[in-house]
Amino acid sequence: MKKIGVALLGVIMLVVFAGAVQAEIKIGVLAKRGAETAMAKWQATGDYLTAKLGEPVTIIPLKFVAIEPMVKDGKIDFMLANSAFYVEMEKKYGAKAVSTIINSMDGKALKEFGGVVFVRADSPIQTLADIKGKKFMCVKYSSFGGAQMAWRLLLENGIDPQKDFATFAEGSKHDNVVLAVKSGVMDAGTVRSDTLERMAAEGKINMADFRVINQVKDAFPFVHSTILYPEWPMAALSHVDAGKAAKVGAALKAMTSDEPAAKNAKVVGWAPAADYAPVRDCLKAIKYGVFAN
Repeated sequence: MKKIGVALLGVIMLVVFAGAVQAEIKIGVLAKRGAETAMAKWQATGDYLTAKLGEPVTIIPLKFVAIEPMVKDGKIDFMLANSAFYVEMEKKYGAKAVSTIINSMDGKALKEFGGVVFVRADSPIQTLADIKGKKFMCVKYSSFGGAQMAWRLLLENGIDPQKDFATFAEGSKHDNVVLAVKSGVMDAGTVRSDTLERMAAEGKINMADFRVINQVKDAFPFVHSTILYPEWPMAALSHVDAGKAAKVGAALKAMTSDEPAAKNAKVVGWAPAADYAPVRDCLKAIKYGVFAN
């Protein structure tokens, strides 16, 4: 009987342990400026959700190339990545947005973002047409704000980045693109809106060292060259229970601007999931990924 009792206790402990492991919520975050920066920005959001949900939430910074494998293999439960990654993962693997970031500029709420095409201030390049035949750098071909928005803009202006540049390079991180243009290694580059301003605030660059090409003059507070698209969503993967997905979305939407999570992420908070049809339209226009046809 003692042996049976010990065995039963062992089974119970295994079940409890398995339940504890299953209870962990893993959020894969696109580390667009590197893992260290991503953790500094989003760890507080993991802590916030842990407190709100009563379950441990782990933030996992991911490189661009790691997003799809992690989604495909179910190694993360939620994905926080650019809007283009979302619509691709939605189409291929059934991901579903539960909320959308409300970005912040001096406390102003921003639910959209754009792409900026830029050169050095002393560059002879004045227009998009002038970039033809030059060395151009994006973040990654899979970067929405750091490549695909400008890609569409260039195509609409008669320039095919895959054919008409001397070099169409990837910089891997937004900072690398900015510094490559600053150093003269590249003639022009593109990053998502807010990158130049945030790097300037961090003392890494001076805005006066650069000139924006095809700058759009509107009320949006960050310099940009493209139209605006909906901000990054938090998306639940297909294996996540609908109830849990709804709880995560509700917890994020309850976040106030004075929460440490909001301050660290430099956001005002979170909104209901946006309409990502404009993002799909962009990927169709540049014939990218699952939208190639």
